[in-house]
Amino acid sequence: MYGLMMDDQLTLRPMMERAYKLFGRKEIVTRTDWGLHRHTYSDFYERCGRLANGLARLGIKRGDRVGTFAWNSYRHLELYFGVPCMGAVVHTLNIRLHDSQLAYIINHAEDRVIIVDSNLLTALEPIADQLKTVTHFVVMHAPGEPLPATSLPNVVDYETLLAGEDANYAWPGLEEREAAAMCYTSGTTGHPKGALYSHRSIYLHSLSGCTEVSFGLTETDVVMPLVPMFHVLSWGMPYAATWLGCKQVYTTSYMQPGDLAAMIQNERVTYTAGVPTIWLGVLNYLETEDYDISSLRRIPVGGSAASRTLIEAYEKKHGVEVVHAWGMTEMTPIGCLCYLKSYMHDWPEEEKFAVRANQGLSALTVDFRLADEAGNILPWDGKSAGELQVRGPHVISQYYNDERSQGSFVDGWFCTGDVATIDPEGYMRIVDRTKDMVKSGGEWISTVDLENALMAHEDVLEAAVIAVSHPKWQERPLALVVLNPNSENPPSNESLVELLMRTFEKWQLPDDYIFVEEIPKTSVGKFDKKVLRAQYQDYQIPR
Repeated sequence: MYGLMMDDQLTLRPMMERAYKLFGRKEIVTRTDWGLHRHTYSDFYERCGRLANGLARLGIKRGDRVGTFAWNSYRHLELYFGVPCMGAVVHTLNIRLHDSQLAYIINHAEDRVIIVDSNLLTALEPIADQLKTVTHFVVMHAPGEPLPATSLPNVVDYETLLAGEDANYAWPGLEEREAAAMCYTSGTTGHPKGALYSHRSIYLHSLSGCTEVSFGLTETDVVMPLVPMFHVLSWGMPYAATWLGCKQVYTTSYMQPGDLAAMIQNERVTYTAGVPTIWLGVLNYLETEDYDISSLRRIPVGGSAASRTLIEAYEKKHGVEVVHAWGMTEMTPIGCLCYLKSYMHDWPEEEKFAVRANQGLSALTVDFRLADEAGNILPWDGKSAGELQVRGPHVISQYYNDERSQGSFVDGWFCTGDVATIDPEGYMRIVDRTKDMVKSGGEWISTVDLENALMAHEDVLEAAVIAVSHPKWQERPLALVVLNPNSENPPSNESLVELLMRTFEKWQLPDDYIFVEEIPKTSVGKFDKKVLRAQYQDYQIPR
């Protein structure tokens, strides 16, 4: 027997229309190269209609892929909704990828049109002749200004495209399983792999994000997504924030600590998110500069683990809750967030921060399990470490047109490649990536645990640990350390050893500590251990 309910399709269109109908006067603010741009959800909705009509005039049809090569902005938000609601697929291109990977992705996805910010044109020009399916490049630049000079062919001005079209668009009735958006992994090994999201998956992911056990957004929030819109749909925040009718704030390429502190202060931002590196920079900046960030209430962080020191500093110095988040491109991307259960709020401070240092509890729409190398399912005891496997309605069932799908799934579960533990309360903790762990004398050492412990030192800004070869033990850990710029007394190797000895056995400690100016990052802000391993492949551990 079936229930007698309406079979309404879970698509992005009602999310877009709700913002227009209920919150038409609320603002979307963007800092641009030509100043602050402000407009409303009413303006946004009309421009989405003009965009859809303009793309149709360029030949875009249902199912066609439209690439975006752009910073976070009000225009990128229009593309997030206008493209999929007309039945096409918005494909966000990572502006930090190498030319060869970028060309591969565009050709693999068969993008028909690419919409690009004018200050990123030079990144596309060298590969233009390699792009097999692109018919037009639409350039977003200062309104009223002439198109910048470029060698790209078939260039169209974004504002001219919209200005010549009717704001009324006959939005089609879409099926919820139709493709809406597309992102590719960062491609640290081999070619990047494509995740093709449906309207249904984004809808359910956004719905989960509106709950207190996920992002916890409300209509009263002023949301400033700092996760790039070219990276996993900015963790889905623009969709959830639009659906709720939140005021939204975008920063384009203005991502320095002073820029962010000023935007938080001036726009009274309450909610933002990004990788820990960004928030370490802001925290250090606020040590010497006077900005009012008292409006800010919550910062989900992900991409890499946030140190307990960072979590405590924001809460104790600024009254801001830093929340661990974890996810993957393959999950749309949020898999879990770390929050305290109701009965934990009365626990001693030490125990509460220990809980919050985990990656967290699975999202409402995600299921977890752990498996060892033989495929045996492991207990949730907080000790048994195995590969984290996930499933849910916004987890991919296969990669887009990629034979590597075959080795990525087991019995309907997606194999993440992350090594994790889950404690009896259900809190998941990432131990490491399978490829990043150090195997010393047959025993595994977690680089993530060592990094978090090192970054707890007040004079350490960042720390990355990698495996280097050893004639006796096969591999040993090597630590690369970036000092806190505000530090007056740089730590010695001995002081770092003393710190780690509090929680690690002697055999688990790094054999050496190298102080560096910076640690290379991937295109999504994680420590690029592939680069570090190449740099130190011949490094000889001191005896």
